[in-house]
Amino acid sequence: MPQTNVSIRVDEDVKKDAEALFTKLGLTLSAATNVFYRQAIRKQGIPFPLFLTHDDSRITARNELKEAFKAAQEQSVINGTDNITMDEIDSIIKECRQESDASK
Repeated sequence: MPQTNVSIRVDEDVKKDAEALFTKLGLTLSAATNVFYRQAIRKQGIPFPLFLTHDDSRITARNELKEAFKAAQEQSVINGTDNITMDEIDSIIKECRQESDASK
């Protein structure tokens, strides 16, 4: 595949820090940039979350929770436990929160 050059401006310290990190990962700056471009194309967007405010992070967390719930729902159908009630779900959530609080 033919290649082309891309020229970007970046703070010198950022470039040095990025090169050091990518070297540890076995990548050149060029290879890491290519990874970013390919992931952006694959995801059809920036391949990591961008936040403007705390509210945006809550939206992202909510969306991630919805995805996790969908996956759990699919698994419950496979396991034959898809008839769980909302009260049972609430009880499980409370238990998880209590366990999380106890481990802090």
